[in-house]
Amino acid sequence: MVTTKSVKRILKHGLLVASMTCAGLAYAADYKISVVAGGSGPNDSYRVDAIEMAADLLMKEAAAKGEPLHITVEKRSYPDWDNFKQAVTLAAESGKAPNIVVTGHEDIASWAQSGLIVPIEDYLDMASWPINSLYPNLLKVASFNGKVYGLPQDTEARPFFAWKNHLKQIGYTDKMIEALPNKVKSGDYTLYSMLNDAKKAQDKGLVAPGYGFYPRPTSGPDYWQFYVSFGGQVQDPKTGRLVFDKQAALKTYQFFIDAVKMGVTRKNHLGTPWDQWYHEVATGKVAFWNGGTWHYARYTSKEGLKDFFANIQFSLIPAGDKTGKANTLSHPVVYLITKQGDDAQKEIAAKLVAIASEPRINALHAIKSAHLGISPQEANIGLYRSDRWATAATARLLPYAYAMPNDTDLGNLWNSYWKGLEAAWSGKKTAQEAVTDAEKEIRGGNLANRVVIR
Repeated sequence: MVTTKSVKRILKHGLLVASMTCAGLAYAADYKISVVAGGSGPNDSYRVDAIEMAADLLMKEAAAKGEPLHITVEKRSYPDWDNFKQAVTLAAESGKAPNIVVTGHEDIASWAQSGLIVPIEDYLDMASWPINSLYPNLLKVASFNGKVYGLPQDTEARPFFAWKNHLKQIGYTDKMIEALPNKVKSGDYTLYSMLNDAKKAQDKGLVAPGYGFYPRPTSGPDYWQFYVSFGGQVQDPKTGRLVFDKQAALKTYQFFIDAVKMGVTRKNHLGTPWDQWYHEVATGKVAFWNGGTWHYARYTSKEGLKDFFANIQFSLIPAGDKTGKANTLSHPVVYLITKQGDDAQKEIAAKLVAIASEPRINALHAIKSAHLGISPQEANIGLYRSDRWATAATARLLPYAYAMPNDTDLGNLWNSYWKGLEAAWSGKKTAQEAVTDAEKEIRGGNLANRVVIR
């Protein structure tokens, strides 16, 4: 069926081709495309390099058809997210936004509402390859208000880890260690099972007090996983409204209070420097911890872990009790097109993003950065298929991964939830006090009547 949108896309594409070919041999189509990525270290270079590779391919395709086309790609990466977002916002305010931004999917809602970004579906045939081969749930994550705003740049999961030698020292056989991920998935091994094992490891002197369970040392969405482990929902699947489940929050806060009471997690653990945290979990100074699939790259390179699979077991985050479930969070990074430039420039930027999403190119990023693929077709790429971590993590984690909803109120809900968790963990409040205060804040603030409280 021919729709208004498809007609608009066909006409727009025709104008672009005309602008490239009617200029004649004397004038080549010349484009400058800027791409800026956040949260990107040395292992994440393909977030911007892939756009440069895509430009080279697109120019070669144009040359093969006898069409003049020249694309200059300007690249910049920020190692953190805050400076990146500030730079993008300031550039947009001055009318100099980058053409392509590589950011977390959670920015889509606010940037779409502010008009900073445009729906990528307006510039691409979403039924064409490679877009039609991408995981559908990742395209959903890249959408807002019924429109696809971006394409996934990568995905990941946030697993639970255990040091194998410590498990053996507290009575686990090799067979039991191998079976642990399935016990976690079935709910037979819970978060409290883990605390008990962590205590055993400490009692045997395998790790120092407070190092039995060593979670992420800073605020972050990873901590929603524990809320889900105790039966919580972040979003109502029927209405799309955000949810604050008081019982799930109560159990989550109590779990971290109990971890401190048992002595397996330090009361002042939050704020541990990341470099220290990485070194300790990758060198056996910790019994159990949670992190991200991309941590594998750091463990096996900078931290010097020679044989990951001989030393570490990994799984979903265990369920907290029978009301919850084992789970893992994913935080897909996405390519977004800004309003910068005219339609022809936006379409070129969108084409580059589509090419960068092809399996062979995306697999380069996945393997170098220890992220996971955005398409099942990446399993057909030798580089990806032959990588043990990529294939094992994809099979064990990705089918169960979920992402945070694209909702402008999520940040405020998170702040209330996190303040309660931090207060309970540090001993400033009981679990019930923390939940009560979080509920008051949600009901009395700008989230009033916007979040379902159960």
